Amino acid sequence: MKGLRKKSPNHRFYTCFKRLFDILIGLIGIILMIIIAIFVKIIYVLTGDFNSIFFAQERIGKDGKLFKLYKFRTMCPDADNVLKELLKKDAEKKQEYKQNRKLKNDPRITKMGKILRKTSIDEVPQFINVFLGDMSLIGNRPYLPREKDDMKNFYEDIIKTKPGITGYWQVSGTKNPTFKKRLELEKYYSNNYSSILDVKIFFMTFKAIIVGHGAKE
Repeated sequence: MKGLRKKSPNHRFYTCFKRLFDILIGLIGIILMIIIAIFVKIIYVLTGDFNSIFFAQERIGKDGKLFKLYKFRTMCPDADNVLKELLKKDAEKKQEYKQNRKLKNDPRITKMGKILRKTSIDEVPQFINVFLGDMSLIGNRPYLPREKDDMKNFYEDIIKTKPGITGYWQVSGTKNPTFKKRLELEKYYSNNYSSILDVKIFFMTFKAIIVGHGAKE
């Protein structure tokens, strides 16, 4: 068909290798997740929380396709309703959430949830998504459907690639970036992704985890 650009052999090799790597990492991650899940469940039960330790939420994937993203639950069971009520009552929190799409001191996060987030352990169930092909180990943030309008002209660029467990903006060194700044960084990744950039992000992710300030949602 006219108007379609043919993919180069290098690009095809990159995408095939990345998918095979994701499958392998996904399998390893799922085994790790099962072990971690046992401990997380025990700790939640000991603190009086008998709800599911897993959290599933609809997110935007490659080419705009929606999928269910899995994480260890770090918030109270009725987190969405709590957020709605909080933003109604607190104008300052509402402005903070509008600008950053997150709250610095989020009252919805449980004590165990804070530990899971600080160590990035809450992300481990996403290896299920990586194995299934909805996500990649490295990619852009998996955005919520309600954030589509806020992404504006960045949307079409960002959905060129699969969302990832880790990505360019998380390791960019930008502390507490605004929503717009995250979009700018992820637009850059979508338009410049390569095996070299992925390897760089891969190793920088370990550094971010070790120093304890990996970017969180």
